Amino acid sequence: MINIVLFGKPGAGKGTQAEFLKEKYNLTHLSTGDIFRFNIMNGTELGRLAKTFMDKGDLVPDEVTIQMLQSEVDKNPHSSGFLFDGFPRTLAQAKALDNFLESKSQNITATVALEADDNILVARLLERGKTSGRPDDQDEEKIRNRYDEYNQKTAPLMDYYKAQGKFHSVDGIGAIQEVTERLTAVFDTL
Repeated sequence: MINIVLFGKPGAGKGTQAEFLKEKYNLTHLSTGDIFRFNIMNGTELGRLAKTFMDKGDLVPDEVTIQMLQSEVDKNPHSSGFLFDGFPRTLAQAKALDNFLESKSQNITATVALEADDNILVARLLERGKTSGRPDDQDEEKIRNRYDEYNQKTAPLMDYYKAQGKFHSVDGIGAIQEVTERLTAVFDTL
């Protein structure tokens, strides 16, 4: 079984690349954003709980996020592996994911970060915001705030995974196919 964590700032191309990678390597793609939206839209118990925090403008606690993710993993017992997109975002989440996978006699195989210059990513998101309808993709200040949060909370995970020998960095700038080829070169060594 192969379990990959895909890192990258908003706009780095995680979603685009995840679509290709899940097909090529027969992985189950778990996007925390998609999982949140599904649970909230379908009024699941966890979705209703998450919504109580979101409605107050609070971050959903790790325990709720982790329970949603565990539920998705449990729904796919025959998967040949998972591609985690948007999770973990903090060291506490990384450790919780490790503990959960260990309870299933699994582990994180590798983490792959799509690296790109902030200014290029801002331009990408502003362009995406013209068609996505997402207000957080239409305001440069909000985009840069998201990057600050990423730098403070998520970037330290790179050291956590480097210490385990599981961190890989890939240049996320270029044509989609070029980035895909770079990612494939890493995945093929795992």
